[in-house]
Amino acid sequence: MYAMVKIFVGGFPLDITEMELVQLIGPYATVSTIKIVRDKKTRLCKGYAFVEVTDQEGADNVMEALNNTKIGDRTLTIKPATPVKLPSPVAEIRKKRPRRPML
Repeated sequence: MYAMVKIFVGGFPLDITEMELVQLIGPYATVSTIKIVRDKKTRLCKGYAFVEVTDQEGADNVMEALNNTKIGDRTLTIKPATPVKLPSPVAEIRKKRPRRPML
């Protein structure tokens, strides 16, 4: 059983493709999924992606081998992806509920 690990990959050329990123990371880890982040309106690449690899050892290998590597005039930043903490549904309901006036 694998424990997928998500890493942040930033600073790559804006014209890079998913396949080129997989080829870059492939020698160090097995890539499970890849998501290049693009502008919603223009669909242009924002220069970073989230890559899921199959294990922590592979993620460590990628970060050690490729972090601060130059590609053209850009420098890669590779680090663990930090999970986004979403508010709980209860907190959202409390925010939306109108306050009763104090008597």
